[in-house]
Amino acid sequence: MALELSTKIPFGNACDVCIEKREGMTEVSFAADPHGGPESLWFCFRLQRSKAGKKTGAPVRLVLKHSENMLGMGQALRARPVARYDEGEWERLEAPSVEALPDGRQLVVWQIARPQTFVDIAFCYPYGKPELESTLSDTEGYWKADVIGVSQGARPLVRLSNDYGLPEGERPGIYVVARQHSGETTGSWVLDGFLREMARLGDAAPLVWAVPFTNIDGVEQGDYGKDNFPYDLNRSWGVTPMRHETLVYQRDVARWKQRCRPMLGIDFHSPGGTETTGVYVFAQKPDNAPEAHKRCLAWTSAVEGKLKPEYAAEDFCRIARYPSRWELPNFTSFCGMAHDLCAFSVETAYSFSGDLLLTIENYREIGQRIAQGVVEQVQRTLAEPPTPPPAPTAKKRATTKRPKG
Repeated sequence: MALELSTKIPFGNACDVCIEKREGMTEVSFAADPHGGPESLWFCFRLQRSKAGKKTGAPVRLVLKHSENMLGMGQALRARPVARYDEGEWERLEAPSVEALPDGRQLVVWQIARPQTFVDIAFCYPYGKPELESTLSDTEGYWKADVIGVSQGARPLVRLSNDYGLPEGERPGIYVVARQHSGETTGSWVLDGFLREMARLGDAAPLVWAVPFTNIDGVEQGDYGKDNFPYDLNRSWGVTPMRHETLVYQRDVARWKQRCRPMLGIDFHSPGGTETTGVYVFAQKPDNAPEAHKRCLAWTSAVEGKLKPEYAAEDFCRIARYPSRWELPNFTSFCGMAHDLCAFSVETAYSFSGDLLLTIENYREIGQRIAQGVVEQVQRTLAEPPTPPPAPTAKKRATTKRPKG
């Protein structure tokens, strides 16, 4: 055939590949590879001309199989993967068509231009080390990058910081993570905007420590990473951590807490594949950390105000009640239970926020607005009078009952 499919590119993922001629077009059908996990969603691959193939201008029929087995793909017509021709800029594909099979399954079909040399296709805009390096360069050394440990696959775990703080320091502190589920690339683009805004604020920003690739093994391997075995990274934050990465991050959070006035934890995620309700957050559960939950609502309200009206979902602040394969603590509940720290996770869609088709600049703007809301709430918190200690209660005199008889 004139085209070949390769996953030997950064974040590569595809399986069940078939390339054949159909009605004068080359049809490339594929599926998202779960990479050993129970859920699939992420795909990323390259279509390139084979050396033996004849040059033709006929378009390519791109067919996604098994979409019904992908997480949150119930609105397949709203799926908008991205394409990049010959290392150009990433662009969204047009709306797909959905073709029903005789047994009730469906195919999701896009028609794309045939590449002159190659075209890369991904479920959403990829984000990896090159994109992070670009942001660090653009922010002109504002962020320090330190290796705080290694992953289960022995890859460096990098943490960014704008200040190391001091023992018992009083600078307000924010601890941020992204990509606990490695294919959730929108979380990285939102974090990217968050980092850029904090850098713009300079010394006026709080002390920020951020882990951009929490599940670096999954990012590099092209995993989707939701609920992957042996433990979903975001369900391994117990007092006894269930993954080595989580052990590293827990100790780093404790280190951070001793060097600032700890105020907030944020975890950047993506929701199901075709959710379109806009950006929303999951606050800490009140039954896990009731006091942290109450304080958390002020932070989520500040962020919601900045994201309205363009980006915030109508039901913005939520409590996660959906079933999990593991009932161990996640990052936000760990923050509350182990450190009495407010924390929330942010969910930003892969394609649409309402009817707005999201671009990289939209994601960065969302991150920028979140940073602005957080900084304003930091200032409000610092301006609040200290909470007085509870008044002592009068002790009752102990009485001893005389035994009868």
